[in-house]
Amino acid sequence: MTAAPAASSPSTVSHRIAVAGASGRMGHMLIEAVRAADDCQLAGALDREGSPTLGSDAGAFLGFASGVAVTADLRAGLGGAQLLIDFTRPEGTMAHLAVCRELGVQAVIGTTGFSEAQKAEIAEIAKDIAIVMAPNMSVGVNVTFKLLEMAAKALSTGYDIEVIEAHHRHKVDAPSGTALKMGEVIADALGRDLKECAVYGREGVTGERDPSTIGFATIRGGDIVGDHTVLFAGTGERIEISHKSSSRAGYAQGSLRAVRFLAGKKNGLFDMFDVLGLR
Repeated sequence: MTAAPAASSPSTVSHRIAVAGASGRMGHMLIEAVRAADDCQLAGALDREGSPTLGSDAGAFLGFASGVAVTADLRAGLGGAQLLIDFTRPEGTMAHLAVCRELGVQAVIGTTGFSEAQKAEIAEIAKDIAIVMAPNMSVGVNVTFKLLEMAAKALSTGYDIEVIEAHHRHKVDAPSGTALKMGEVIADALGRDLKECAVYGREGVTGERDPSTIGFATIRGGDIVGDHTVLFAGTGERIEISHKSSSRAGYAQGSLRAVRFLAGKKNGLFDMFDVLGLR
């Protein structure tokens, strides 16, 4: 009697991912993470016009042939993808999203520095495609946001709040998107509007500190990946909640969690609290 063939295990779902800024530091980290993930496949690699890597294999920096060429042609780069991961600059991301909307490609956005008008446009685009947008894709940073919300509610009176952040010399926006998000989380927990209570710099004779303000201090130098500390300074004590990144790997892994969260979603604007169930 011939034995029946063993039932085959269900195939692993493959998320076909395009990476924007494929030749940059974060782009390289994302491509490496996609390659290492059993359920992900690199399907596109975008870079700006004039990049010396255009036409080369996106996996060349790792010493392997991905079969995906780096391109500045958005439709070509996104045509075979289900989803784009974008850590570039606001103008580039907005151009990418316009084509994502046209092609029905979902997006995970880690770009920071958007204007209010650009944020409104992204919300409009999210009516047609599913988007996860967060100023920081790190799982640890988003848990830190939750801790800050809890701390702000418990330390709502008698504590001065300062957000201190440090990044590498190449970062072009300040304060960082993560620092601003920290301020927003704290302000929301306290029932304040960050636009009205934020202080972004101090110089000269400033007078006494207004206890209702949230201060920001920015450091830029070297190759610092990203350090953020929130100081709650009271009388006789201070509480510091910090997150320090030693590499961009955490951002890449958080991005892949966002990719998996979007599976099956048709539209909507989400953030990492949605991805991690932190609401």
